[in-house]
Amino acid sequence: MKADSIVIIPTYNEKENIEKIIRKVLSYEKVFHILVVDDNSPDGTANIVKDLQNEFPEKLHLLKRPGKQGLGVAYIAGFNWCLEHNYEYIFEMDADFSHNPDDLIHLYNACAKDGADASVGSRYITGVNVVNWPMKRVLLSYFASMYVRFITRMPLRDSTAGFVCYTARALQALDLNKIKFKGYAFQIEMKFKIWDKGLTITEVPIIFTDRKEGSSKMNGGIIKEAVFGVISLKIGSWFKK
Repeated sequence: MKADSIVIIPTYNEKENIEKIIRKVLSYEKVFHILVVDDNSPDGTANIVKDLQNEFPEKLHLLKRPGKQGLGVAYIAGFNWCLEHNYEYIFEMDADFSHNPDDLIHLYNACAKDGADASVGSRYITGVNVVNWPMKRVLLSYFASMYVRFITRMPLRDSTAGFVCYTARALQALDLNKIKFKGYAFQIEMKFKIWDKGLTITEVPIIFTDRKEGSSKMNGGIIKEAVFGVISLKIGSWFKK
């Protein structure tokens, strides 16, 4: 069954969540395909996906990678695969239900019907819409987005968000091979480079709920990359102009 939309789900040790998230995304009236990009999860996540491909042979795809190389590297591989297979709307979404799959249609409409080049599931466009995070992490994420907005002047309230719909034309406008960040700074870099190209990004309000199963991949190195990466992105844009 041909679809114009595909959801990239990067995985590393997500056996508790992967079948549930796949079944949920594939249950909607609006047809979404899925590409799972698995970084050789030792817990057998990819094997679960392979088994489900027998049930959903046309809708569910698997890209296996040799090992854990970072979120950004996984998404770039996914983007290239989706563009090669002619999908028009390409989504990023976590496997752990922190992003509510019900919001996929809202991100899709913002691009397909309202004409945005990219739409962002925003935790901060209508206040602070985060559930089950400790206050320290809420503050870290919120002020990180404020910091990015101050440094880059990019008019987004949730630049670190990982729930995004990109149009094919937006991804094709970038040189994906030159995206340099691998951790959560990757999310900032993608949005900044699309905005810097003069393309339109809109924010769609969502409620973010922290994972209930599995473990978080956040660490100090990821945060450090984001803090210093933002400065290098802004300075780099000056020289290009």
